[in-house]
Amino acid sequence: MTTPEDLEVIKVIEAALMKRWPENKIEPSLDRIAALVDALGSPQLSFPTIHIGGTNGKTSTSRMVDALFTELEYRTGRFTSPHLESFLERISIKGAPISAPELIATYNDIALYLDLIDSRSDDAISYFEALTAMAFVAFAEHPVDIGIIEVGMGGDWDATNVVQSAVSVLMPIGLDHTEYLGETIEEIARTKAGIIKPESHVVLAAQEPEVARILLEKVAQKSAIPYREGVEFSLIRRDIAVGGQMISVKGVHGEYTDIYLPLHGAHQAANAAVAIATVEAFVGVKLDEELVRAAFANVSSPGRLEILHRDPTVIVDAAHNPHGASALAQTISSEFDFESVFCVLGILGEKDAKGVLKALEPVVDRLVVTKSDSPRALPVDDLFELAIEVFGVERVFKESDLVSAITYAMEQVTLINQVSEGVSAVVITGSVVTAGSARVILKKIGRAGEK
Repeated sequence: MTTPEDLEVIKVIEAALMKRWPENKIEPSLDRIAALVDALGSPQLSFPTIHIGGTNGKTSTSRMVDALFTELEYRTGRFTSPHLESFLERISIKGAPISAPELIATYNDIALYLDLIDSRSDDAISYFEALTAMAFVAFAEHPVDIGIIEVGMGGDWDATNVVQSAVSVLMPIGLDHTEYLGETIEEIARTKAGIIKPESHVVLAAQEPEVARILLEKVAQKSAIPYREGVEFSLIRRDIAVGGQMISVKGVHGEYTDIYLPLHGAHQAANAAVAIATVEAFVGVKLDEELVRAAFANVSSPGRLEILHRDPTVIVDAAHNPHGASALAQTISSEFDFESVFCVLGILGEKDAKGVLKALEPVVDRLVVTKSDSPRALPVDDLFELAIEVFGVERVFKESDLVSAITYAMEQVTLINQVSEGVSAVVITGSVVTAGSARVILKKIGRAGEK
């Protein structure tokens, strides 16, 4: 049970962690995290690991893999990033966020070690490195049967890459974080391929040809066993259904038909195929089909094409780069029959804002630009100027904060729906921070509407 006192302690811990290197500032090296986990007794080696990298789809796929292992009656530990609303979400045990008391105990276990490594290093342990170590310790202490670990950024020097994964997964790779990972997709692929371990199993989502070549070269260098989407496994059927889709998958060890997936988008169907192949690669046999159906029937991916309000319909999506925005746009156009779409957009300053705008333009009728509470948010005026270049001045509006932007968009769509036979909707996107803040705002709007 979480007490008010626990919540106050959590705030103190989060504030202490936030004083460390921020997540978006990287000093590419495994030296600090390696020294830290060594001092802690290498907790990350006390359980087998699934390591999931790539550019998009990592968190959704991690949740699907977790759901499958849970149905197999494994005690799971899952580490994902970033979080939507609470940093407790990043460390999940048996499918649920770590409790406040457990996180407090874990932080107390490692706090002195953080100070120790700080004193021995030119650069202090970062926020992400500290959370990564906390996840490893929590999983070892619980203990878990399997650790599902999402790469934070890149791969080769990412803090999570101190694991010795039984299965490495590489989701679709695109241009992102170019200031750290490289200016070309080939450079980024080489960095991300760094998670592939010797003689391990490697599950490869569909990739651009130049990326696939680099990943397969690394697989060969490491004498690993590859499972390629479109070759060893594939999505063989997808039909839109109420609240999601029905899919069939050719897995590594057999076929799985008539799986209901309560998520929207062809990309989520592809993620499901990768998740099945990943678990098959780990266990080495075909999974029970009813178990697979049960696992996917209840899977969720908060902040990913998530419908959070009705009348008007409001969809929240964490798309933060052109690849994610394209997937969002494709899903909106192919799986929803909206007469018009108002989009609320808030992007972080280091992202390819123009690329996101170009991906969204074909499906968005009116755009409301704003900014999230993140100190990294792109200023509204800067985003407004870029949006006008892509959308034209008559289709773009701006609001100084996310609450005002959401309120304005919902009001406009409500008025449109009152005088139109069709249905219009609000889509809120641009970053995980924007999606998380929108979830909080919409919950408050929902509660206000119930009174």
